[in-house]
Amino acid sequence: MELERTVILIKPDGIQRGLVGNIISRFEQKGLKLVGIKMLRADSNLLDKHYKHHKNKPFFESLKKYMSSSPIIAMLWEGVEAVDVVRSISGSTVGREADIGTIRGDLSMSHQATLVHASDSKKTAKEETKRFFNNDEIFDYRKDEYFQIYAEDEWQPKK
Repeated sequence: MELERTVILIKPDGIQRGLVGNIISRFEQKGLKLVGIKMLRADSNLLDKHYKHHKNKPFFESLKKYMSSSPIIAMLWEGVEAVDVVRSISGSTVGREADIGTIRGDLSMSHQATLVHASDSKKTAKEETKRFFNNDEIFDYRKDEYFQIYAEDEWQPKK
């Protein structure tokens, strides 16, 4: 197995409701490694790129308005099968339908104000990493805790 990286955005409702620490702690408690984090304002150009797959949908403009209503926090998390793990922790995309125990299931009721965005595939995670982070904003460091989270053959590169 190899370590993957995936993007999580804490959306405006997560910041406005004071849930940033709660959200981050869920990923930390799972054992994922935070390798990048920053607060930013999502401008129209960034949102056009990020939500290009929704461009012709009727909710596109309201989504852009919502995502630019407050700063967001972009994070890059690393771990074995991180994309799938992060999506499981986040829960399904409609908060009121998400399983209890997930971020959205515990804390969201909306289809738009869902607290977080999570990369939906390895390919998307790579694209979103480039979209939200410069190379000098991504940190590679030893996480000694990995010895308690994984078997050594799950995360150590093969020699």
